[in-house]
Amino acid sequence: MGVTEPSDAQIVDRCRAGDEAAWAALVERFSRYVHAIATGAYRLPDADAEDVFQDVFARTYEHLDRLRDDDAIRPWIAQLTRRLCIDRLRAARPSEPLDDAGAHGAVDERLEQIEQAVVVRGALARLSADCQEILDRFFARDESYRAIGEALAIPAGTIASRISRCLGRLRGELEGRSDGA
Repeated sequence: MGVTEPSDAQIVDRCRAGDEAAWAALVERFSRYVHAIATGAYRLPDADAEDVFQDVFARTYEHLDRLRDDDAIRPWIAQLTRRLCIDRLRAARPSEPLDDAGAHGAVDERLEQIEQAVVVRGALARLSADCQEILDRFFARDESYRAIGEALAIPAGTIASRISRCLGRLRGELEGRSDGA
């Protein structure tokens, strides 16, 4: 497999100890997540999403000592991001009340989709480059077996078995993660 990445709790612990590399790793680990919540779930314009992004990590840095459970950094950052997005939306439209009840379900659904995408992306990153390539071409790029076979110099007849084998490995990664998630 390779080098195991530190857990969220290990990164938080190192951040509290003043480790600048750990802080960079924390921002790297959660930057897409924060951006996805701001733009995907709350549909903020890019400039507002960037402001929320900066606020989230500034406040995380300032208040990391308030986190009671180091393993809970992901939901803590998600909640902070949601609060800042709502504040940003309220500031943009002060005379219009936000329909919290109606929008809440749609936002929760988008947040769940974002969370699932982040988990799947992490599991994909732990697969071999060959598996990443073939799954990306088939599922993300919607390429045919023939196109994948030509691009990767693999007989088109073996693409289905490779996809199946790689999906099995992905499933193993996801099931291994679900125990701690």
